[in-house]
Amino acid sequence: MPSSWKVVSLEDVTDPSAPIRYGVVQIGPDTPDGVPIIPIKHIGRINDATLHCASPDIEAAYTGSRVKGGDVLISVKGTIGDVGVVPTGFEGNIAREIARIRPNSDCDADFLSFQLQSDHTQRRIDSKVVGSTRLEFSIHAVRDFLIALPPLPEQRKIAEILRIWDEAIEKLEALRAAKERRLETLRDALLFEGLRIGEVRRNRPMRRIGEVTRELTARNGDGALGRDLVMGVTNSRGIVPMREQTVADDIGRYKKLPPLAFAYNPMRINVGSIAMNSGNRTVLVSPDYVVFACDEDGIEPGYLDHLRQTRWWLHHINSGGSGSVRQRTYYADLAALHLPLHDLGEQREIVKVLNTAKADVAASAELGETLARQKRGLMQKLLTGEWRVKSGEGP
Repeated sequence: MPSSWKVVSLEDVTDPSAPIRYGVVQIGPDTPDGVPIIPIKHIGRINDATLHCASPDIEAAYTGSRVKGGDVLISVKGTIGDVGVVPTGFEGNIAREIARIRPNSDCDADFLSFQLQSDHTQRRIDSKVVGSTRLEFSIHAVRDFLIALPPLPEQRKIAEILRIWDEAIEKLEALRAAKERRLETLRDALLFEGLRIGEVRRNRPMRRIGEVTRELTARNGDGALGRDLVMGVTNSRGIVPMREQTVADDIGRYKKLPPLAFAYNPMRINVGSIAMNSGNRTVLVSPDYVVFACDEDGIEPGYLDHLRQTRWWLHHINSGGSGSVRQRTYYADLAALHLPLHDLGEQREIVKVLNTAKADVAASAELGETLARQKRGLMQKLLTGEWRVKSGEGP
């Protein structure tokens, strides 16, 4: 560590008039004109959230944990290690699961926030967590927790650099979100609302899924496919490798999922857990899954893949199925669903347009992930003193 840096505890850099404190234990019902209480889930985006407000009578017992602009917050229960800085002008309090750190004049709030968020610091926080069922970063451990602290001008310069990266990541996320909305609008327009590709919009007859798809029941009885090809279906990432500990010892009953075929858990399709195998090889899925394929002369797999990502699909899936305790949608239930179907030529043109828009969304997401990884690497260098910055002040 550079000789000009110090190792200090969080208590050392805290304003003595505002010691490190937990927040409100029992918030009570939401109270109009009450005191806003910051929970863990909004710790990083306080200005963007609608906060629960506690009654002034309840909050009055926790005046010692009130927060103001520039306070640094860290979650200490449940999801431990989330960090945020209270925005300028905000006045309120925090939940019991959060600790407030009000930096003194020797410590920059943004620098402290970045230092606490860094990977190397998060690993040390994890080592201080106690408890078996309800994990906690105790208030005493927070106060005694050590950080590396450069001179104030260097703190501010480091924070300025990292804020620039944050702004770039936020702008990319906003761009990705805008492209995602554009994709959703295009899907609705092309699949349902009559937006034309070519000169003439042909009729869109409603046909049952069972007329243009078929259920697949082939299993891995011959053991031709290995455990490395066992996949699960998620509502956010599609087809993903299944965790080894959840795979049965005998995978002979696992179903085969060929390329461009679909698989879903009949108990979770209502929350979007259905996906197409977009890879170029056959994989395996749980024997409890439903597997089906598109008929070549009826529907393009890519067309159905876009259709199942619409609000229309989710609405109709949730209005069907069987079972009184938890909805189950088997192939027979799915096959009865009527969907709008263009002729195959137009389906292919629609898929081309939507795939281009989808690839654009993916490119922005990938760039955002790349910047986030680069920022983490930069934090490691700057916040440990391995890379120095010119602060413009001092030697």
